[in-house]
Amino acid sequence: MSQERFGDPVTNWTPPPAPGPDVLEGRWARLERLDPARHGAEIHAANIRSDAIWGYLPYGPFAEELDWRGWAEKMAGLADPFFYAIRDLSTGRAAGVASFLRISPEAGSIEVGHINLSPALQRTPAATEAMALMMGWAFGAGYRRYEWKCDALNIPSRRAAQRLGLSYEGVFRQATVVKGRNRDTAWFAAIDKEWPRLQAAFDRWLDPANFDAEGRQREALSALTGLVLVARDPVI
Repeated sequence: MSQERFGDPVTNWTPPPAPGPDVLEGRWARLERLDPARHGAEIHAANIRSDAIWGYLPYGPFAEELDWRGWAEKMAGLADPFFYAIRDLSTGRAAGVASFLRISPEAGSIEVGHINLSPALQRTPAATEAMALMMGWAFGAGYRRYEWKCDALNIPSRRAAQRLGLSYEGVFRQATVVKGRNRDTAWFAAIDKEWPRLQAAFDRWLDPANFDAEGRQREALSALTGLVLVARDPVI
């Protein structure tokens, strides 16, 4: 008898489209296809005193808006990575960016990355909803796997991935070199069958009723998404 084993057949599935929507709209945030001329002044101003947020990225910081726009102009026309500016609807200002990347429709796999949230955007409902909107578009379009990768030393990013309901999948040692330094890469992912429960968790957390008059959360997102995780990061 053969001892060969194979994965389950993938039925009733066709490769999804590449990302394309110019706008992803939510209650707290709106993602707009990155436009250096339109978004440059606001995003650069939001980050000008925050050099630390560039530490784990392969580019930046940018002392002048013109420098940031030069980088953004190279990125904005690419299909992969596919960049969005993140607009906080409570202020009306663009204050961060994120992208889809390593887009592989034939495998049904897509990654979120190049996430750069200004201090004003961090720890806000808009920041969380921006991530939920991107995940929701990917699974809604038919992707089977949604990835998040970060420098293994970037504990805030590892914590953010797990909070958003992406399960820990391990560390690739000496995965690359960034700014002349070794980078071990931590991997996280969610898959399509987990999305309905994650979507319900996001909807519950983002409901205005979940926040008191001072904007403090009543229920933590991690308590909701933690029920979906199949593996937890042992570091955080």
